[in-house]
Amino acid sequence: MSDIKKFEFDNSGIDPVTNFSGNRPFASVLETRIARRTVIKGGVSAALAGMLGMSLIGCSNDNDGGDPDDNQGPLLGFTAIATSVANEVKVAAGYTAKPFVPWGTPLTGALPEYLGDGTNTGADQEQQVGMNHDGMHYFPIDFKEGGSSSEEGLLVMNHEYIEPDFLHPDGPTEVGGVRPEAEVHKEVAAHGVSVIHIKKTAGVWDIVHGSQYNRRVTGATDMALRGPVRGTDYAVTKHSNDGTLARGTLNNCSMGYTPWGTYLACEENWAGYFKSNDDPKPRNLSRYGVGSRSRYGWDTVAGVDVYERFDATSKGASAADDYRNEPNTYGWIVEIDPFEPTSTPQKRTALGRFGHEGIIFGLVEEGKPIVCYSGDDSRFEYIYKYVSNQAYYADTASGALLDDGKLYVAKFNDDGSGEWLELSHGVNGLTVANGFADQADILINARTAADFVGATPMDRPEWGAVHPTTGEAYFTLTNNSKRKEDQVDAANPRPNNQYGHIIRWRENSDSVTAFQWDIFVLGGPAGTATPGESAALVTLDDSNKFNSPDGLWFDKRGVLWIQTDTGGTEEFGNDQMLAADPSTREIRRFFTGVVDCEVTGVTSTPDLKTMFVNVQHPGSKNGDGSYTSNWPDGGSARPRASTVIITKDDGGVIGS
Repeated sequence: MSDIKKFEFDNSGIDPVTNFSGNRPFASVLETRIARRTVIKGGVSAALAGMLGMSLIGCSNDNDGGDPDDNQGPLLGFTAIATSVANEVKVAAGYTAKPFVPWGTPLTGALPEYLGDGTNTGADQEQQVGMNHDGMHYFPIDFKEGGSSSEEGLLVMNHEYIEPDFLHPDGPTEVGGVRPEAEVHKEVAAHGVSVIHIKKTAGVWDIVHGSQYNRRVTGATDMALRGPVRGTDYAVTKHSNDGTLARGTLNNCSMGYTPWGTYLACEENWAGYFKSNDDPKPRNLSRYGVGSRSRYGWDTVAGVDVYERFDATSKGASAADDYRNEPNTYGWIVEIDPFEPTSTPQKRTALGRFGHEGIIFGLVEEGKPIVCYSGDDSRFEYIYKYVSNQAYYADTASGALLDDGKLYVAKFNDDGSGEWLELSHGVNGLTVANGFADQADILINARTAADFVGATPMDRPEWGAVHPTTGEAYFTLTNNSKRKEDQVDAANPRPNNQYGHIIRWRENSDSVTAFQWDIFVLGGPAGTATPGESAALVTLDDSNKFNSPDGLWFDKRGVLWIQTDTGGTEEFGNDQMLAADPSTREIRRFFTGVVDCEVTGVTSTPDLKTMFVNVQHPGSKNGDGSYTSNWPDGGSARPRASTVIITKDDGGVIGS
């Protein structure tokens, strides 16, 4: 037993800066910053209205935010709450918040109970709700029949990553540099996605145990590659000599959902799970941050193929003899059909390989192509857009629409205009002569292709949301403390951007490659002003100050819900969720989480009377072995990520 040592996890691969392209789409930034901030104003609208005859909705006094039947009176009808440092969640007056389906909740199979001392096995964890809840969506149980039940549905959520100190009895261990297989089994199983069949009975939500729909998708689940990368040499591995198969999904943060009723898990900081000792490392590894040591040491479990694959070092005579290409099977959008529990998840490669925070659809119209947006959540990375080649028809729509289309990357110009730069082979210089062999090569190396065409490096683009009636897209730019004075531009106007901001754009109706943008709000302490032409468009105060916007979601009334990810600070308290009226830019704090947590993931029932919010990594471990928080179980229990169910005490619509 003396050889057993505490395993120290390598977090250096989380959000590394790997963009050294030096892309600077804007000239003379420092000399013109003041002028640009004037142009951004209410956001670009006054400058653009004369040129384009249009404005963004935030510059209008009309409230066009949703169905008139759901929008009688003010869009925000609650009183803002104060910041909090309490070890309990808090919500606006007149509302109730209750924990639901925390990590370890029995879900499938033998329904193994959660054991608070960490002794559940990997086999148990494969049958329990995963760890660290993140993006999620509620699917009405009758969705496939055209229904919209708010009493019963499938709650589908990502489990982004693990906290090994909580997962195991005494934390993670190693013996002679090798991780125990039992621990690794449990860690892999705690990742992935949970599909949870829930039903409300006598006003109380609970899991429908024994339902065919309850399902766990983990870091080891069999999957298929689809789109242009499928069957290419880039995807050949020891496991899949024909390059068609993949295994597992990891580090899923935000998410998406399709008009045809499937869930889209998004692989974000996946690169740190791998290692490679190749020198030099090829761009498909180096540009994504794959280092010489993996984050969790799963690759050290010798003789077990499903774990050895995390060593991407070239070892065999060809790619069919080792796992040098295994990282090429990660960094994708993963489509899961929650209504078909035996279906194989599909990795949709036409959407590009990068650190997908999430994916959102533009407004869907019958007979027109679908449009999707996705952010690459790392400092100085990009925002992407996908447009299907085929039109959407409700009766026949399927994931095939995500396999055949064009990928674009955003360039934000200083005058409030924007361009979508096409990432197709033979276009914009993406040719063999310039180092891009074919379309599969471009998609696998989407970051490098975006560097080449001159996209705008952003301050960590994370969640996106599309207004349900106007179609305007909003994206959180969480923060970027690495941005220097000479790297400031109009879309990322602050050096050492510790507080983040929210950007938005509207597509030009006559061009698939042109858009107009503005900054919706700058995060920061009380007194932070988002600039306008002659006065601030919005100035934060104690009722709405926020830091590091992350989660973002529109309800169908047109309320924009904003979630934060700081882990808690003295200035801002615990992480929080706010609500915003896009027309007036009024913002109010609605919900606060517990100590050390991140508030992330939000969805609701169709009637907007039940809201689901996730509280991730609540609490940390102190040096004496105690925890900074024991939420939600209380006492001396280990903290557990959990969903929170929010309802209005009078039974009304959330936020009204």
